[in-house]
Amino acid sequence: MPSYAYQAINDQGQTVSGMMEADTLDQAQDKLNESGLIPTSVKPGRADGQGRRATGFFTSVKTPELILFTKQFQTLVRSGISMLQILQVLGQQTENKPLKAVLADMHEAIMRGASLYEAFKRHEKTFSALYCNMIQAGEATGSLPDVLERLIYIIDHDHKVRSDIRSALQYPIIVVIALVIAFFILLTFVIPKFVKIFQSAGLDLPLPTRICMLLYDVLTNYWHVLIVGITAAVIGLICYLRTEQGLYVKDVILLRIPLIGPLFIKAAMSRFASIFSIFQASGVPVLSAMTVLTKTIGNAAVSREFNKIRERLEEGRGIAGPLQSAKYFPPMVINMVAIGEESGNLDEMLKEVSAHYDTEVEYAVKKLSDAIGPVLTVGLAVVVGFFAFAIFSPMWDLTKMVR
Repeated sequence: MPSYAYQAINDQGQTVSGMMEADTLDQAQDKLNESGLIPTSVKPGRADGQGRRATGFFTSVKTPELILFTKQFQTLVRSGISMLQILQVLGQQTENKPLKAVLADMHEAIMRGASLYEAFKRHEKTFSALYCNMIQAGEATGSLPDVLERLIYIIDHDHKVRSDIRSALQYPIIVVIALVIAFFILLTFVIPKFVKIFQSAGLDLPLPTRICMLLYDVLTNYWHVLIVGITAAVIGLICYLRTEQGLYVKDVILLRIPLIGPLFIKAAMSRFASIFSIFQASGVPVLSAMTVLTKTIGNAAVSREFNKIRERLEEGRGIAGPLQSAKYFPPMVINMVAIGEESGNLDEMLKEVSAHYDTEVEYAVKKLSDAIGPVLTVGLAVVVGFFAFAIFSPMWDLTKMVR
């Protein structure tokens, strides 16, 4: 279908411009008039696949900017103005060029008759599956402002949790890097010099010293093999983790790690309760809600459990029963869902569950941060003790020999 570049005046007297598709020039002008715009210039533009849309696909928008956009979007939606005007205003206000290009393409898509969900879905690099599905639910149920309000909370909360975890890991990462550097310096420069002294004295080297020398020989004689092997292993691991099975195995392992596993489970429960409560309040069918949760829960292992739950729900069972037979769902979640089902107040119960696990996630992040220090101290003590024993044990034997 041909594309047309247009300039028009909106109901506020502002001049707006963009691209749209139409069979003829007259049809393009009619579409503009139907959308409440007064066309001043309409002429053939670029063909499909060119122009703005490409810009939006190859760039990304940072989370703080996405949160700000969603807040502004919610405010304008509540004001009751048309979606085309909302996208125009947001496009004019934002200083983020990738987001500006995305909004222009969304405006163009809606002008061609696309739904709001379809316009968002065109830019999956900017808007996640959760974001698009929440928009779809809000559009379908007529509760878009309320859905956006909860979506803002979810994005903001996820961003805060990630920032807290990132901050908690900064110090350990620096310590580990320093430890690795020290390890290589000791192994390649310090230990070999001491070993020559010990061997010239005819000492029997202890096991830690012999291990250090073996590592030294491997590093000096087979460094190229190590580089190729490590590179191949890293590339292979990355490719495997991009597969469905690899992602599932990784998430299962993460959920079994002490401190980290409980944190991820609590975060998943918070997201589950938050999203499910919105869908329940909006009248979205349970099976549809489970389908969305499967795609947006953020953990492949938990997502598989949602698939099993959905299969049991298709058999006509309630929600609490399938949850009880699934992995990773704590008794509190199951009991609250069961009470909500019996009382007909499931959405309120789910909000309580979400609030509870939000607090639990904050506590788990703090607990993880507090535990990192002792773990690092123990690891540092083991490495330092190993090298100290490798050097000072034969040195002590040499001192006794001299005496």
